[in-house]
Amino acid sequence: MFFGPGCSPPKWGPILIPSLCLSPPSAYSGGMRIGIAGIAGRMGRLVVREAIAGGALLSGGTWRPGEVPPEGVAHYRDIAALAASSDVVVDFTHASTVQTHAAALAGAECAWVLGTTGLTAADQAAVQQATRRIPLVQAANFSPGVALLCTLAERLGAALSAEIYDAEILEMHHRQKTDAPSGTALALGAAVARGRGVTLDSVAVRARDGDTGARPAGAIGFASLRGGQVVGEHTLLFAAGDEHIALTHRAFDRAVFARGAVQAAFWVHGRAPGHYGMDDVLGTGGDH
Repeated sequence: MFFGPGCSPPKWGPILIPSLCLSPPSAYSGGMRIGIAGIAGRMGRLVVREAIAGGALLSGGTWRPGEVPPEGVAHYRDIAALAASSDVVVDFTHASTVQTHAAALAGAECAWVLGTTGLTAADQAAVQQATRRIPLVQAANFSPGVALLCTLAERLGAALSAEIYDAEILEMHHRQKTDAPSGTALALGAAVARGRGVTLDSVAVRARDGDTGARPAGAIGFASLRGGQVVGEHTLLFAAGDEHIALTHRAFDRAVFARGAVQAAFWVHGRAPGHYGMDDVLGTGGDH
């Protein structure tokens, strides 16, 4: 996001936008209605702040019984009602909601920004079905830096022989995270696999314990660490006998994910139905 001088910070409910004032890039346009699924959650609150700072109209959100949403937010009884009142819905909820959300958003012809990870094959099939009717930006990680890292991962996967360079991915997250490997780690692995002309499922090694034998040639290995309150750390390592190449991304504030999701929301508004990624939003190209 781009900020300019000379503006006082806007307020919304109890949320104070930082003292820098937004000067929206040309892709942003005021008046777009953003709805937020799971608005009372940690990511939902951050998306509220970034959406208002970007000049969008906040249509409201959904939240679970017992949660305390930001003050003054319109509450919708379900995702279908929220979709009917929004131009774009930003969704960082839970994999268990994805199929219901896909059907509701497609029915309302409401654009979708989806950051939920841990999806099953059936969940992803529902997402793909929805993209026949609506535009969707889906990403395991909305950080621009991670999107560019995935682009590099695919290029390195294509350039570095799988017979010589072993690909390993290490990720660490906070103790509350329930899925492993992380969606971002899997996205990096999928990028390497695309570069090598194989599917990730055919070469992924997600766990090692006991006498595992020698490492298979061409495998893409994963290791997951959990502890403390780490926002997210990912390292992609290509290890050969005579050199190592390591690419590392560390997120220090979840605001980077919310900012990227709002950028994606402005970008996807008015697009043709289809499945898009952060590489489309950033203009870096790539396959989905």
